[in-house]
Amino acid sequence: MARNLVRTALAAWYLDELTDTAILLVSELVANAVKHTSSRVIRVIVTRPSERFVRIAVVDRARVMPELVKPGDELVASGRGLLLVDALAERWGTDLYRWGKQVWAELYCEPAR
Repeated sequence: MARNLVRTALAAWYLDELTDTAILLVSELVANAVKHTSSRVIRVIVTRPSERFVRIAVVDRARVMPELVKPGDELVASGRGLLLVDALAERWGTDLYRWGKQVWAELYCEPAR
């Protein structure tokens, strides 16, 4: 469902060229929320905070902050998700709320001419 939401939003904004990268980002963000939190419900949000960016966010009710592991750390079994997000996104971050958090990643898009 998260991938379809991203695909639909990008198509509506005529940003199909971002689809593959955006789907990979949302897959990693959702997987992290499912694996590393006890939240039974997560929310996926796709927005255009400006003409130049698309933001993909995953909201959960856990206050545990994600940690970016160093490339030299043991990454055989897991731990590569945020490294991938960091490599693919123009920028990413976490907004902490008293009831949970939002982890987001932004992709740059060429402004319409």
